[in-house]
Amino acid sequence: MIIVGLTGGIGSGKTTVAKQFSKLGIPVYIADDEAKKLMRRSKIIKRKLIKLFGEKAYVEGELNKPYLANIIFNDKGYLEKMNAIVHPKVARHFEKWAQKQNAPYVIKEVAILFENGGDKACDYVITVTAPIKTRIKRLLKRDVTSKEKIEAIMKNQWTDEEKIKHSHFVIENTDLENTIKQVLEVHKKLLVKE
Repeated sequence: MIIVGLTGGIGSGKTTVAKQFSKLGIPVYIADDEAKKLMRRSKIIKRKLIKLFGEKAYVEGELNKPYLANIIFNDKGYLEKMNAIVHPKVARHFEKWAQKQNAPYVIKEVAILFENGGDKACDYVITVTAPIKTRIKRLLKRDVTSKEKIEAIMKNQWTDEEKIKHSHFVIENTDLENTIKQVLEVHKKLLVKE
C-alpha cells in the first residue's frame, strides 16, 4: 500500500485538497480528527493528559480545547509532551486503517507531518500551500480566533519553503478550479507509481 502524506500550514486548504482526492475514490485519513476522537475515548490518553495538564484538561468528559490550546501554543514543551502521548496512538490507528483499504494509495492528512517526523512513514508527500494573508483571512472567517492566535500556531509549524524542500508534490490552493486540476495531475502521477 502506497502511503501519501498530505500536509500544509494552518489555513492552506488541506481539507479542500483531501476532499478532491476522496472524490477520486482515494481513502483519506484525517489525523487531527482521529486524534480528537482518540483523546475523547481512550482512557489511557485521558489519564496521561490529565496528569500532564491537570483536571481542567477535560470538562464533563470532553476535551477542554481552549484551555489546552492556550497552554500548548504558549509553551512548545507542553505541545511536544502532548504530541508524544497522542501521536503514537494515532500512528497505530492509521496503520490498522490503511491495511483495511482497497485502493492504489491512501492519503494521510497531517498538519504537522514533518514536525513530528511522520513523513518518514510516507512513500510520497504532498504539501498544500497558499499565501499567508489568504490563510489568515480563511481562518478568521472559519474559526472563532484572532490573528495573534493564528500567528502563534504558524510559528509552531514549518514554513512552506521548508515543507516544499522535503515534498514530492506541491499543490497551490488559491483557486478551487486550479486546485482540482493540480489534484488530478498528482493523482495520475501516483497511479503510475503504484
